[in-house]
Amino acid sequence: MIRFECDYGEGAHPLILERLAATNMEQTAGYGEDPHCEAARGYIRELCRMPDADVHFLVGGTQANLAVIAAALRPHQGVIAAESGHINVHETGAVEATGHKVITVAGEEGKVTADEIRVVYESHWKDPTHEHLAQPAMVYISNPSEIGTVYTLEELEEIAKVCRKCGLPLFMDGARLGYGLACELCDYTLADIAALCDVFYIGGTKVGALFGEAVVITSDTLKRDFHYIMKQRGGMLAKGRLLGIQFETLFEDGLYFRISEHAVRLAMKLRTACAAKGYSFLVDSRTNQQFPILPNGLIEKLGERYSFALWQPTDAAHTAVRFCTSWATKEEHLDELIAAL
Repeated sequence: MIRFECDYGEGAHPLILERLAATNMEQTAGYGEDPHCEAARGYIRELCRMPDADVHFLVGGTQANLAVIAAALRPHQGVIAAESGHINVHETGAVEATGHKVITVAGEEGKVTADEIRVVYESHWKDPTHEHLAQPAMVYISNPSEIGTVYTLEELEEIAKVCRKCGLPLFMDGARLGYGLACELCDYTLADIAALCDVFYIGGTKVGALFGEAVVITSDTLKRDFHYIMKQRGGMLAKGRLLGIQFETLFEDGLYFRISEHAVRLAMKLRTACAAKGYSFLVDSRTNQQFPILPNGLIEKLGERYSFALWQPTDAAHTAVRFCTSWATKEEHLDELIAAL
């Protein structure tokens, strides 16, 4: 079985495994206070052009989302997100289990719009019974979105402008951020993201690491107690250097960006092949997630050899599926899939 159902099916990039093995018997301080974590923070701050940014390493995306949102919100407050947002549909209600409501908007192709944020905020405060409702106090966006779409710089600037006017911290979930930055439609850098967001994270789990997300905080308000929240939410890893070593390896010479480009190049190759066969797409994704609409008979035949996600039926005879490429996808495996299509 050749697997295309996700972008974390393999372990880690070989250079990370080599570095972990080489440093295995080092003795360091715990909880992220080691030289490897500090070096990784330095590389990330330099790329973000934010020497004063706080950088924290957590194990996974749900954990990062919980910790960031808990740090930003008071008990009566909620977070605005797209209906398809990860915190709304794929985290088992983790945010709401902590007492913080996810306030959803429809979004456009998986992306929250500035107008939607403005409407939610203004509608809340114009409601004479607003104290009976969860107060919108933060904005959550995923980039890329759950369906592989990416924000443009103009869209991010419009969202940031509304957030600042309304006093709402802007939080970007970057679980697949590397693949977004490698997208041909992307017209910004990590430095632009850092300038526009109060907090965001750089995903490692889906982009070459064994596990790990690097949370970057630019807001002084959010910086203050984040370590407390990390600890309380189970996010402070005793052997923190295991995270630091991985991000040190990914960012010391641009490995993160090179392996992201590999995944996107292969995804575009698959996209071109599907289009050449006349297949349409559920959404115009230019990242590592592709959503062709295929005949159900073909899907059944492909399932004998390939693993992929059934996304949603489009009519009685066709279903949109998701193929994911990753940093580790072998081109010969992709070529086999294309031949089968």
